[in-house]
Amino acid sequence: MHSPCIREASEVCSHGCCPTPFLGFPQPQTATSATTAASSRYDFEVAMTSSIYPNSQFTNHESLPSLDESFSNFTKAFPQYALTDLADKIRAQEYYHLSLSNHVCLDYIGHGLFSYSQQASHYQASPIASTSTSPPPSTSHSTALEPPFFDIFNRSVTLNSQLQYGGPESDMENKIRRRIIAFMNISEDEYTVVFTANQTSAFKLLADAYPFQSHRKLLTMYDNESEAVKVMIESSKQKGGQVFSADFSWPSLRIQSGKLKKKVVSKRKTERKKKRGLFVFPLQSRMTGTRYSYFWMSMAQENGWHILLDACALGPKEMETLGLSLFKPDFLICSFFKVFGENPSGFGCLFVKKSSASVLMNSTTAASIGIVRLVPAIGPSQFSEESFVADVEIEPKENLELHNDKILQGMSSKPASGHQMSSRSSEMNETEETTIKQKESEIEELETPPTEFSQFKFNESGGNGKTVLEFKGLEHADSLGLILISTRARYLINWLVNALMSLQHPHSENGNPLIRIYGPKIKFDRGPAVAFNIFDWKGERIDPVLVQKLADRNNISLSYGFLHHIWLPAKHEEQRGQLSEMGAQNLNEKREKQKPHSGISAITATLGFLTNFEDVYRLWAFVSRFLDADFVEKERWRYTALNQKTIEV
Repeated sequence: MHSPCIREASEVCSHGCCPTPFLGFPQPQTATSATTAASSRYDFEVAMTSSIYPNSQFTNHESLPSLDESFSNFTKAFPQYALTDLADKIRAQEYYHLSLSNHVCLDYIGHGLFSYSQQASHYQASPIASTSTSPPPSTSHSTALEPPFFDIFNRSVTLNSQLQYGGPESDMENKIRRRIIAFMNISEDEYTVVFTANQTSAFKLLADAYPFQSHRKLLTMYDNESEAVKVMIESSKQKGGQVFSADFSWPSLRIQSGKLKKKVVSKRKTERKKKRGLFVFPLQSRMTGTRYSYFWMSMAQENGWHILLDACALGPKEMETLGLSLFKPDFLICSFFKVFGENPSGFGCLFVKKSSASVLMNSTTAASIGIVRLVPAIGPSQFSEESFVADVEIEPKENLELHNDKILQGMSSKPASGHQMSSRSSEMNETEETTIKQKESEIEELETPPTEFSQFKFNESGGNGKTVLEFKGLEHADSLGLILISTRARYLINWLVNALMSLQHPHSENGNPLIRIYGPKIKFDRGPAVAFNIFDWKGERIDPVLVQKLADRNNISLSYGFLHHIWLPAKHEEQRGQLSEMGAQNLNEKREKQKPHSGISAITATLGFLTNFEDVYRLWAFVSRFLDADFVEKERWRYTALNQKTIEV
């Protein structure tokens, strides 16, 4: 029996409202539902062609239609967009800093537990901040300088030990864990959650514990360079592992499915019962917006691979509709690291299937770095005249926490906040297990949230009279729902792609495009991210780092990354110069019709669930400025003349 969320996803997909997560599997459809889905896609494609102006091309940034005119045309093409106005209301009420600062945030895929208004209220609730009569703070006063709702402490413990013995858990930490499990639609009976410092730490922890000595293969499926994946690759190589990766065709960046299938499928049926290694599978590219099918995960499971599902690039509600009840990966990693437009403290989550935990081994190092505890934050009021007293009061809790961790892990513990603790080790025995139980109740009493923390409430009262934090970041996604979020993102990202492709350099017989997009272009079921580069009138690529800096000067946040594992077909041989950054070593390889190349760096714009039409229009207007052949030089002169830091090419 499917879970309600899987059922919801299936119903949505059958009506063509959102991309199906089960591409590659035959889905039972009635003639009516199939016709409805096909009709929805056709209507979408027709509307998209007229969302700017039919067959429009723009060669001058001054010829672009105004924001109001563009929005009017957009809503005529997509009248259903008006039904997503709840997202605009949430943005205005809970993320008002975006309007106050006039900032466009298109630089990450992610979601935080909390809203910006909670951050601001948390700071203003302290005695120091409450004396001010100023209006709500804008982003000029970054919350990155203010204490978050929780502090993160490193725990010196191996992943295997954490999974076997667990550890003391505060009431706040327990509520956060339970809320995330519910948000992910994961069974607590089947998976154990480990909090990590970030996504990279989660990959590192798993790589250190995974037995690459016996399960030698590591197969990854990423069209972009990932620091987290690089860490896992290095760790596997140190253990003698063999690393393989999927290849992607230029310029669509579609998976070369035939080659990947050969790497996934066992040649002999007898090998399918043996675990061949670890298959790392993302459901979506964080750079290009390409969506991948669950089909690959199913095929890998059938052929004896352990599966790591990387959900870090998915948006809210998409995570809740993961097909975990059908496929049940051995490991899953996600991240809760940002509030929309801000970067407060966050953390990653590593989910380990309980039936797969036995395969993990103790790390080769004395203790793994990356497993963390979430403890109530120390607010501004606790750094006033009574700060010394506060430190004294906190010390016993830390001593108890240290003692408990040492008993569990047989090693010293050093919290991330920098408090120094002595180092010693001990071994687990029956007497110490009894001591743990005696200390747990003491620690629970000492881990009561600070005064300013109690102003928030959790959406589960628990009946114990305690007040804890409500997770508005997740609740906003819940209130919008999958259909609304998917519909809004589809209209905006495809309009942006269409608008970018309409920019052409002037005085060009061939109509040289200003923009070249990598990955899917206008597509009904693409993700809310687009990777592109800007080219001048000579056809030379403008450095993505420079584009990012200029965008930042215009109050637009973009990111850039490196697209790799690209195979160039012979018919695209003339474009080989575009892919010359890190692929020279491949030029002397065996001659084939398709030649491997490392890749190319590119700009990425990513839409969040609260991104609005003005955001994508402003990006379009900014990019159009590059139609002016002297734009870059004018900007360089402008900031030099204003005694600003010179933009480096």
